[in-house]
Amino acid sequence: MTAPQRLTDRKREAIIQAAISEFRAHGFDVTSMDRIAASAGVSKRTVYNHFPSKEELFAEILSQLWTRVSAELDIPYRADQPLREQLRQLLQGKLQLLADDNFLNLARVAIAATLHSPDRARNMVERMGEREESLTTWIRAAQADGRLKPVDPTFAAQQMHGLLKSFAFWPQISMGQPPLTSQAQTQVAESAMDLFLAGYQI
Repeated sequence: MTAPQRLTDRKREAIIQAAISEFRAHGFDVTSMDRIAASAGVSKRTVYNHFPSKEELFAEILSQLWTRVSAELDIPYRADQPLREQLRQLLQGKLQLLADDNFLNLARVAIAATLHSPDRARNMVERMGEREESLTTWIRAAQADGRLKPVDPTFAAQQMHGLLKSFAFWPQISMGQPPLTSQAQTQVAESAMDLFLAGYQI
């Protein structure tokens, strides 16, 4: 990669980070491309060279959010391993993501920008659900192996995600609480597994 390309990449990242900051501070509708350019330390023309519109810039922020969600640990089901140990690996990956400051910043921007746009909110929720498939797939495989009760795997996975997010996502997003410590993550994961396995393990 040449030096000019690296400079271009740095400018693009600076624009994205500035947009995240401005959207968080002022909201999507109030934030202007002029404000983002000033915050990023680049010209307005440079911003438009990378992102033709504010909507496209916001779409890139959402894309980064989806990428982070998609990167959660995808642990395949193993018939020869205890269910609890496999669940623990899945939940640890999820909780580590939810404790990541950059992920939380992206989520705050996405949620704030969707509050006044039902269509945008619906799209975000649907795409988030598509990216949280790893646990659903694992539950389905454990059911096929006769180790979990035949509950709707999507429903069971949503229950588990809800247990985690009630401690490790919504308090941080809505009330500004700090991300969970490693010790708190362990406590939340173990408690969620207790409830899940008590209800669904055969």
